[in-house]
Amino acid sequence: MAIRIYKPTTPGRRFASVVHAPHLEKPKRIPKHLREIAKNHAGRNAHGHITVRHRGGQHKRFLRKVDFIFDRFDMQAKVASIEYDPNRTAHIARVEFPDGQQRYILAPEGLRSGDTVVASRTKAEIKIGNRLPLEKIPLGIGVHNVELIPGHGGEIVRSAGATATIMAVDGGHAQLKLPSGEIRSLPRTSMATIGQVSNVDHSNVRYGKAGRMRRRGIRPSVRGKAMNPVDHPHGGGEGHNPIGLKHPKTPWGKPALGVKTRKPFKSSNAFIVSRRPK
Repeated sequence: MAIRIYKPTTPGRRFASVVHAPHLEKPKRIPKHLREIAKNHAGRNAHGHITVRHRGGQHKRFLRKVDFIFDRFDMQAKVASIEYDPNRTAHIARVEFPDGQQRYILAPEGLRSGDTVVASRTKAEIKIGNRLPLEKIPLGIGVHNVELIPGHGGEIVRSAGATATIMAVDGGHAQLKLPSGEIRSLPRTSMATIGQVSNVDHSNVRYGKAGRMRRRGIRPSVRGKAMNPVDHPHGGGEGHNPIGLKHPKTPWGKPALGVKTRKPFKSSNAFIVSRRPK
């Protein structure tokens, strides 16, 4: 894959770029059992209150049901197609089992149509796309879609280009170096998929214009210092003024930028071997 940079034929094209992925296939139709309507909640909770600002107005889309567990063990699945998923940064692969059942999985980098993948709790070939327990994967191998709790399905290392490295396996746990640099201890029986998540160049894309962001469901954001004092702690003043505070604050007066948000007594803190570098 590579980044395709447009010629500046219009103001919106001048700074725009896209991921060039010729191996992606556009399906004629998504199987009904693998899709559902993706509801647009526009950042609102069950009471209708906005809990996440700057959300809403996205393009209509289907939600692809991605199988993060992949629990059909010791069955070879053939990759039918590699497809774009509008709901995530990574690409997805539609795999077909010998009995005709189809599922979506996260596509690793380098997986192509016609390849085969397999999930096994005991033994499988160490190759891209195969899924094994951490204790069965050699040290130093990159993995993704890792389970925090065995049997619950992959919960971490799922975004585009992400990969974690197995550092050690000792006792009942395995040590994993996460993309953030944090080293975390996980059960050695947790399942993980070999390889790096696809769409590595996603972080290099420049959207170029506001319209592309609106189609993604991201609405405009107004600076706090451009508001009135009644609307934001940074607001007020004549012309271009500093915020007039010792440190930035959120619209609700809480400290922003650099404030620790992780709970100090969270139960999973015991499994963190080394924090990510600052």
